[in-house]
Amino acid sequence: MTEPQRIRLPGVDDDTTGTLNRLLAELHAKQPRNLLRASYYDGKRAIRQVGTIIPPQYYRLGLVLGWSATAVDKLAQRCAFERLLWPDGDLGSLGWQELAEDNGLETRIASALVASLQHGPAFLINTRGDEGVGEPASLVHVKDALSATGDWNSRKWRLDNLLSVTGRDGDGRVNALALYLDGVTVTGEKDSSGWSADVQDHPWGVPVEVMPYKPDESRPLGRSRISRPLMGFQDAGVRTLIRMEGHADVYTIPQLVMLGADESIFRNPDGSPKASWQVALGRVFGIPDDEDADNPRAQVQQFPAQSPEPHLAQLNALAKLFAREADLPDTSVAITDLANPTSAEAYNSSQSELIGAAERATAGWSVPLRRSIARALAIQNKEPGIPPEWRGMSVKWRDARFESRAAQADAGQKTVAAFPWLADTEVGMELIGLDEQQIARAVAERRRTQARQAIGALAAAARPAAPAQPDGGA
Repeated sequence: MTEPQRIRLPGVDDDTTGTLNRLLAELHAKQPRNLLRASYYDGKRAIRQVGTIIPPQYYRLGLVLGWSATAVDKLAQRCAFERLLWPDGDLGSLGWQELAEDNGLETRIASALVASLQHGPAFLINTRGDEGVGEPASLVHVKDALSATGDWNSRKWRLDNLLSVTGRDGDGRVNALALYLDGVTVTGEKDSSGWSADVQDHPWGVPVEVMPYKPDESRPLGRSRISRPLMGFQDAGVRTLIRMEGHADVYTIPQLVMLGADESIFRNPDGSPKASWQVALGRVFGIPDDEDADNPRAQVQQFPAQSPEPHLAQLNALAKLFAREADLPDTSVAITDLANPTSAEAYNSSQSELIGAAERATAGWSVPLRRSIARALAIQNKEPGIPPEWRGMSVKWRDARFESRAAQADAGQKTVAAFPWLADTEVGMELIGLDEQQIARAVAERRRTQARQAIGALAAAARPAAPAQPDGGA
């Protein structure tokens, strides 16, 4: 392993330089394992040759399996960010829609979830945008463990700092970075003349949040979903694929044994040997009798082709072992012995472990995501800090059970029937299955209708009353 890079930024004190290089060394030490897991997710992990029975050319085919990506993506699909809630305030007045659109927040959050599942932690970073060049006033960045690391403070339950690598040269060496400290951000960039640095103060503490997957006291930054058992099962599956590929080449064409024949039938008229494929695909051979031989007439015997079923059975068993370890239903990776669920209850039962994993994951991601969004709104509104009343904000995730619209509406109607006053609230409309856009349209339409009715009532009240007619008048 190469030595970690050391950087000295001009105008930066020794303590900050020490922190920078220590975090840089930590990032360098963790890089091989993080790259390994990234290769499993990206489908770039091809195993080395194991043993000498299988010819080496089969290992050079680059056969891979996408099981690790399936384990990550299937869980990430169950953890979809829906919206930010603030029952005691008005998010519209803070520019929530502007922040979400300018940062592509839904897409960024989805990428943060995938990064967290791949490596354990993902990092959300808040910075001020340069409005002079058209950037949004408030920016939200996502970094994975390949490009960022920091020191965790278990008493504050936050990071004390974060090093973010923002650029590398052609040799993979860092040439741009940002170091986030308490109230200070140090950025550095290297060009042909060397390193330059910029130090900026801000009132946001360490403007970084960690989104960890499956954190605990021993590993507060979480752990990768692509665990060692999953990697082992995937490697075993790839080896089985390689064996099956060799089996197909050797045993797909029936094997023939000829007794009493010479080599002449395997040669061209000019005496040169026929190509292997010509011999293998030949269906009729004319074998002349040789009266002078011990066996004047050649005999041909056939060995039947061998079924690949043993390899498929082993691959299926490994797929099921992988699914058990990853809390996935067999249908996600296995290839045989599958039955479709016959009811919604059966479907939910088959997905129960994955649903539970999704609910645990979103519980761990909710607080850091809320903090990051609240800080982004504060930066956008030029607040000197995050107002205490913003703690009432919360993150709403989509239901991990993937309930049908009909089932959701049925359950909502029962709830509204039990509490009729909910029918006149946005919560009631949400319970019966309306999405955010439909609720907004319904509320706007109701307001317009009420406004028209009020205007009509005022107009009627302003019209003079018709004079009364005397008795008997025409």
